[in-house]
Amino acid sequence: MATVTSFEELPHPTKSELRQFAELFSPLFSASSEEARRQAVASLSQSRNVPPAVAFFIACQPIAIAAPFLVASPCLDDETLVTIARTQGEEHARTIVKRDNLSPAVIDALVGLRQSRSTSERPVETTAAIEPIRSTPVEPPAPQADAQADREEALRSRLKQMAAQHHRPHTDRLGLRTITAVQEALLVRFARTREADAFATTLSDALSASRWLAERIMLDISGHQLGTTLKGIGMSRREALFVLERFYGHLREAIGDETRGAILWAQLDEDACIRRVDAWRRADHYTYADPASGTANPSEAQGLRTTATHRPLKIARGGR
Repeated sequence: MATVTSFEELPHPTKSELRQFAELFSPLFSASSEEARRQAVASLSQSRNVPPAVAFFIACQPIAIAAPFLVASPCLDDETLVTIARTQGEEHARTIVKRDNLSPAVIDALVGLRQSRSTSERPVETTAAIEPIRSTPVEPPAPQADAQADREEALRSRLKQMAAQHHRPHTDRLGLRTITAVQEALLVRFARTREADAFATTLSDALSASRWLAERIMLDISGHQLGTTLKGIGMSRREALFVLERFYGHLREAIGDETRGAILWAQLDEDACIRRVDAWRRADHYTYADPASGTANPSEAQGLRTTATHRPLKIARGGR
């Protein structure tokens, strides 16, 4: 896990770093416990920088370990997915079907695999059973053939629908934690006046989390964690960039036609941001929730408010 964590902290690993990680991963993985393997695979399933050899190695593991990687990893291309489905068996193929960005080529390959497996699993009649009826040719029942064709067509349609879900409209946030118009306005106002303490309070309210989590996010002076949070809760690009560039001066620096803040925002994947924010909130809930009620511990929350009162949040600002 230490190796995986160190690798994930590299935003743009070099060829040398990718090669070194590929060489280290297999022996470390083999020497680790099953629980450590699960954690490592689940963590790497969100990374876009996993070397192809490592991605294929993980995808070929038993389904209990490989499942999250097969479902979510952006490092598995169409050819690799089809190869895994053909060589690793039905459980791996069924898991690949759950991906939300399947291409038509992969869909067709999965349907073809299912058809071939269905054909190969049909019981073969013995010669003795066939011999008495050779003189009277019997055509296969048409209704069964039609029913099989209908099932295959239904499966094909379902897979195509699942692939289409990858293009979910940006405005479709049903079931996701979404910032309200009032909370967004407050965040913009407190960013304009650089009131970090009030901003942290509003952010913790928008996340339904402790103030400690909001402060930890803001204290990342690169602005990456705050950008991830704002995109994860559905803040508009215009307002989010204003907030980021007010608190982190280096993000106002222009590179060509774009600011560093705009480049950072464009690099953030919305779905990945949503998953990351949910993970932070769950960890925060486990840390600060009252075990008896499952709600925030009042004394802990009061302690956080007291700390905030006596030690105002300060953010190091770079740039102009």
